Amino acid sequence: MDFNHFLSSYYPDPAYGGRRLYADMVEQAILAEKLGYRGVTIPEHHLINVLITPSPLQMAVKVAAVTEHVEITTSVVVLPLHDMRVFAGEIVQADILTDERLILGVGRGAFAYETARMGVPIEDTREKFDESLNVLLALLSEEEVSWQGTYYNFDPITIMPRPVRPLPIMIAALHEKAIEACTRRGFSIQTTPLSATPEVFRNQVMAHKNAKTEMGVTGADLRILLSRVGYCARNEKDAREKLELAYDYYSRFDNVFTGPGIVKNGCIEALPREQTIEELEKNLLICPPDEMADRLSTYDDIGIDEVIFNFNIGESQAETLESMQRFASDVMPRFQTAPAKLAIV
Repeated sequence: MDFNHFLSSYYPDPAYGGRRLYADMVEQAILAEKLGYRGVTIPEHHLINVLITPSPLQMAVKVAAVTEHVEITTSVVVLPLHDMRVFAGEIVQADILTDERLILGVGRGAFAYETARMGVPIEDTREKFDESLNVLLALLSEEEVSWQGTYYNFDPITIMPRPVRPLPIMIAALHEKAIEACTRRGFSIQTTPLSATPEVFRNQVMAHKNAKTEMGVTGADLRILLSRVGYCARNEKDAREKLELAYDYYSRFDNVFTGPGIVKNGCIEALPREQTIEELEKNLLICPPDEMADRLSTYDDIGIDEVIFNFNIGESQAETLESMQRFASDVMPRFQTAPAKLAIV
């Protein structure tokens, strides 16, 4: 089982400044490579102070400039917010400028506040994502592509520059049927159980595994990655302090994910949560190294290929770096595997 560090760009206090925020993310990426993380992951979000990276490809190029070999994954580009005729060329350019270390993670979008203000109602994102993905795949693999659809209608075009390789693509999916369908199309999967039960999580993973088995695909040809919020704490006291930070983080995240989307001056309002802090603790991986290794063993046993960790929950940059180091020295060695590559689509 491999590990990936999420450059989540959490921005609870705008007074901290965007310059410092992105300098922190770059510093974390450099450290992740030094510590042996397989990759780093970059989100895309707009107009809000959670997961704020308006241009993940731009960030990917910056990370590539200060690292040598770590994989750089977008997690995820929100396809319905982009014009595929422009975006396809941007992807090719970014892949070249990242020395072909780019893995394109894509999804439909999760925050109704964000997509609505970008002109795409959340109710339309599934249908637009499906068509956008098909357009993107055609533009990346063919020349003189034309299209007649619901969201795209254009005469033959050929994107420039042309791709230098088939690009690895990963789909973000939560529901079993979506995971199975995307796997059958030849895509690797990123998923998360959020606050779901262990049974739901197991079903998510098995939807991918069963599809691979029926396709006759084994090993690393298709992979499933699990996204988790966590923190490798010094001790129980440190874990409790970070859990409280995470509870505040989710009071904002839930506002735009499942809540009313109350945002003022770009800052998401923290709303009361029905879930208790004790219940939240069961959904996160905020604990000392030994406990974290025990809990991760469940993921390893069920066949998760890679865990994407979001350690940025409001603590200081120094604490984040220390947590990354603790995790790399005290937890990662227990799950070392031979290097593998995502499937090429």
